[in-house]
Amino acid sequence: MFDPLHLSRFGIALAVCAAVAGGPSEAEDRVPVILDTDIGDDIDDTWALILALKSPKLDIRLVATDFGNAIYRSRLTAKILEACGRTDIPIAVGLNPEDRPGRQSDWLGDYQLDDYPGIVHMDGVGAIIDTIKNSSKLVTLLCIGPVPNIAAALERDPSIVTNARFIGMHGSIRTGYDESPTPSAEWNVLSDPSALRKVFAADWDCTITPLDTCGLIKLSGERYQRLLEADDVFTTVLMENYRSWLPHAAYLNPRPNPRIESSTLFDTLAVYLAFDDSLVEIERLPIRVTDQGRTVVDATAGRLVNCATSWKDSESFHNYLADTLAGRRVLRVE
Repeated sequence: MFDPLHLSRFGIALAVCAAVAGGPSEAEDRVPVILDTDIGDDIDDTWALILALKSPKLDIRLVATDFGNAIYRSRLTAKILEACGRTDIPIAVGLNPEDRPGRQSDWLGDYQLDDYPGIVHMDGVGAIIDTIKNSSKLVTLLCIGPVPNIAAALERDPSIVTNARFIGMHGSIRTGYDESPTPSAEWNVLSDPSALRKVFAADWDCTITPLDTCGLIKLSGERYQRLLEADDVFTTVLMENYRSWLPHAAYLNPRPNPRIESSTLFDTLAVYLAFDDSLVEIERLPIRVTDQGRTVVDATAGRLVNCATSWKDSESFHNYLADTLAGRRVLRVE
């Protein structure tokens, strides 16, 4: 049986396609990113993490786990990173360091944080602050879950706004879940509305992909089959996670068939927005976050936020998603 974690421990996972990093100028052009994630609940966070790892345009400086149960989420992150040969990436354990079973515990098994050969910061909020302040370039906070970590970082050191911007998978402007014409209380907002209000109140640039666009992302047909047929360690880890998660996703009705399609990949659009927005329509809208977890356009009390409200070219995005995930392109770890 193919064991990507075993392979990475012997360095095989790193011996692929250094060309992604390109020459020095391309490496310098990569976007410094902190990925803040509630990985371990819906599988789209795992898809987004793998997509970010495989993107030649992103330089992941830190992965921070958010929204409680932070040890479980960090263990899962650590196992994925080690399996993919990316133990150069530090992990930041977020608030509420609990270790309760989650939907990906079957795949996680008995892997522990102490097994991770890379750096683990137990003060995750402090690690977020330090990573931003120690960067010579503007850092993109790529947030694909509720954001209590980010709210806490702003409270502890408001000056981080001078060297960071916020990109999130949050909200519902005109379209709700399952393409409903009625906006929804989207999960990442509903789970902690006050934290997102603090993020929006900060003096930095904010961009979100609401359900209007990210709720329409799925892979199927030839694009999905390419992932099943890909033989690199990243796609192996991804598909193992997907298959082990599905039996625990009782909230999906109907559940997708892992032989022919993905679930909805909400978070992947936020990864793309970290380096490009040309495939979506961006509207600068005054957004107010309600206590009920809704993102309401309010010209009087709203905060101007860049919102990806519709698609210019959904087909090209799905091609990008499949091309990047199925390709054998991996950043060289120096």
